[in-house]
Amino acid sequence: MESPGNKPKNKNVFYVGLLSFFGGISQDIFSPILPIYFTAVLGFDKTFVGVAEGLVTASSNIFSVISGFFSDKFKKQKPIIFFGYFLSMVGRPLLAFFTSGAAVLGLRFVDGIGKGVKDPPKDVLIAGSAAKEIRGKSFGIARMLDTLGSVAGPLILFVLLYFLSGNPYLYHYILIFTAVPLLATLFILVTRIREVSPADIPQEEKKAASSTPLPKSFFLFLGIVMFFTIGNSSDAFLILRAKNVGITLIEIPLVIALFNFIYAMFAVPFGALSDKIGRVPTILIGWSIYALVYLGFALAIHPISIWFLYGLYGIYYATNLGVAKAFLADIVGFEHRGRAFGIYGMTVGLTTLPASFFAGFLWDKFGPQYPFYFGAAIALSAALLLLIFSKRLKMA
Repeated sequence: MESPGNKPKNKNVFYVGLLSFFGGISQDIFSPILPIYFTAVLGFDKTFVGVAEGLVTASSNIFSVISGFFSDKFKKQKPIIFFGYFLSMVGRPLLAFFTSGAAVLGLRFVDGIGKGVKDPPKDVLIAGSAAKEIRGKSFGIARMLDTLGSVAGPLILFVLLYFLSGNPYLYHYILIFTAVPLLATLFILVTRIREVSPADIPQEEKKAASSTPLPKSFFLFLGIVMFFTIGNSSDAFLILRAKNVGITLIEIPLVIALFNFIYAMFAVPFGALSDKIGRVPTILIGWSIYALVYLGFALAIHPISIWFLYGLYGIYYATNLGVAKAFLADIVGFEHRGRAFGIYGMTVGLTTLPASFFAGFLWDKFGPQYPFYFGAAIALSAALLLLIFSKRLKMA
């Protein structure tokens, strides 16, 4: 029977997921049209677009570590999350009012800081609000809600484009509208989410947690994930390959919506599966699916195969992102989870940059199939490493 004390904690997971839902709507309302706005309206070149978005990635990665450190130090997550979402609420709509390159870069930097700041303390709240036995499912719920926001965002964008078509201030209205869902996140954060303190952590879990800030198993897992990420380039290459095989421009948003929908639908079941069979076996399933998907993209010759592969790719995401964070929460004590999530996010983000560069090199030098052959080989090799070292990761 569920104790009364567990109910508000379970609700906490749902409300943290709602933050991601509305944050995802805000992000995906403007991100598909932002490169067009920069180039067609403001007149910037493609290099500027690359620098601007690279600045977002870099600032997000750096500040996720800083955020994680302060989350652990002050044992407070809500003020840090509030600050992160507030920065994004400032940085996104103000793009509608500034046209100089310096101002635009500054606002993208602010948004990047916001993205980096909010994520580690959100993960700490989820981990602390869920018992170990249901932690995978809890992270799955948060990932599901986050991804549903990524389904709703493009659909809202479609509606805005339809009704504002021909309006000279089309892009400006869309950018200003990005603040609306972020207002919802701040309201939910202030009124519905409660802090998780060390007193909320079960005593048996405190005893089981490593006494060292970040145990060896954390760095071992991080190293294997880094190796896997070398073959996990930007999803932009999947879009380019889809077009290369024959998917039309108008089909691409629908394919991506299918991917996000399947990801959302399977995030909770696979999170719950990791609670039953273990985190490592579930991640192994995901990496095997990833290898199969990338091999499929390498061999694809008909557009219909792309739809199937994107659906399968959504299942990979469902087995990986939330489950990996649940695993980190299992092996790192409550007092140090913020920095663990921050370091993990930064490491994956920074490793994606050379991975994407190398994928582009393979495409240009040898052909469009080769980045995917490479990614499949790396994924299978990483899965083998994870299997070999599973006992050292304290997983049965």
